[in-house]
Amino acid sequence: MELNLYELKSFSVLARELHFRRSAEQLCMSQPALSKQIRRLEEKVGGPVFARNRRRVALTETGRVLLPYARRLLKESEAALTMAMEASRGCAGTLRIGFGLAAVSDILPRTILRFGGKYPSIKLQMFDMSTPSQLTALLEETLDLGMLRLPIASAELETLPLIRERLLLAVPESVTYGRGDKLSNLRDIPFVLISRSASVTFHDHAVSVCRGAGFAPTIVQEANETFTVLNFVRAGLGVSLVQSAAARMKVPGVRFHQLGVHESQWTIGLAWKRNGEKRDLVLKFIETMQTVVRASPRPRPSKKKAGTTS
Repeated sequence: MELNLYELKSFSVLARELHFRRSAEQLCMSQPALSKQIRRLEEKVGGPVFARNRRRVALTETGRVLLPYARRLLKESEAALTMAMEASRGCAGTLRIGFGLAAVSDILPRTILRFGGKYPSIKLQMFDMSTPSQLTALLEETLDLGMLRLPIASAELETLPLIRERLLLAVPESVTYGRGDKLSNLRDIPFVLISRSASVTFHDHAVSVCRGAGFAPTIVQEANETFTVLNFVRAGLGVSLVQSAAARMKVPGVRFHQLGVHESQWTIGLAWKRNGEKRDLVLKFIETMQTVVRASPRPRPSKKKAGTTS
């Protein structure tokens, strides 16, 4: 035997008004129909929920016990309906988003904050994943949206380029590197890089840029976090190639230099499954991120002298 929401609604209104005529009017029903619903409820619970006579209507102890549960169930049913309606309009649900080291910038956190303020009923789940892992998850539909390195080759996915990112040379203050110098001048200097386990695409890109300059880097230390890499550089363990967003981490004692080669650049964009179930949610997040990108000028290191974090 189950409680009926209509009966609980009638019970809750009558418990508030303690007057059959007023309660029936609020419920847009006749008094006999209201009385019938209350009797059905009382049959289910096994006893009266109201003590009533011609002059007075009052809750019984059974009614007082039932009332907070009735109100809670009614409130939850209203919330469930509201959330379901929002979900049908693409304004509620859960969005699973992947991002990788090569895509880390201030764009993502600013988008998350803006999106959360605009769509508070959409829950975001963020996953730190490499580009290959994101592609697999997108195709298997365990991820709804990926922020990754483009281009990718998959007819099942849609993509949208967002921003251009580039590698910068990070050197400690003890290493002399001028505006006219070339990366090949550092062939005999040890390198500190992001590990391949942290980001296959980023690590391989850094190595390939060095090879394009005519040498294989001597990697003496690897790390999984850019901040750790910069602190190794600061300590004098070596130089590094990092994404331009690293220049905003404000690690003292580290200078950043542009490489000035096209090979050091790459495109960051979004990828999602064509005609996916959560397409409406995905498109709302994409629209928000595009707004953030348009409002975010890309900072560049000084051309006059290497930009210095301090």
